[in-house]
Amino acid sequence: MSILPILLWPDPRLVETAVPVEEITPEIETLAADMLETMYAAPGRGLAAPQVGVMQRIFVMDAGWKEGKSDPLVCINPMLQEISEERQVNDEGCLSIPGVTASVNRPAQVQIVWTGLNGGRYVQSFDGFAAACVQHELDHLDGVVTFDHLAADDRTALIAEYNAQ
Repeated sequence: MSILPILLWPDPRLVETAVPVEEITPEIETLAADMLETMYAAPGRGLAAPQVGVMQRIFVMDAGWKEGKSDPLVCINPMLQEISEERQVNDEGCLSIPGVTASVNRPAQVQIVWTGLNGGRYVQSFDGFAAACVQHELDHLDGVVTFDHLAADDRTALIAEYNAQ
């Protein structure tokens, strides 16, 4: 396993839409392991393949590891199945936009379906911070970054903060 370089905003690859993973190959298995290692080393709670320059629909996450509740997931070709009407605001950071935290309003609960490394199909509901993490990583697969969720004034202020670092 190895730690991969994380792309930093405004790298143009971060606004591209990732393509589906066609087949689970040894290269995809290695990518997933490297992404988990990279995420933990960063240290983050989620990482999408486009953030490491791989334009395929795969993300890894472990929403609770920093609290001692590790549950790593590798999600290949994930899709939202259900979203709640209830909303929540979370302070979100992003490994591709280091040093910036943004308050993002998202559905409080989501259900996704994805393929695992073993080829099996999985369905799971997430709520609270884990729901925000899932949605954040799904955004990356669709070329959406945290800044895209903000009102114009907030976006301008956070971009200025990021650029001043």
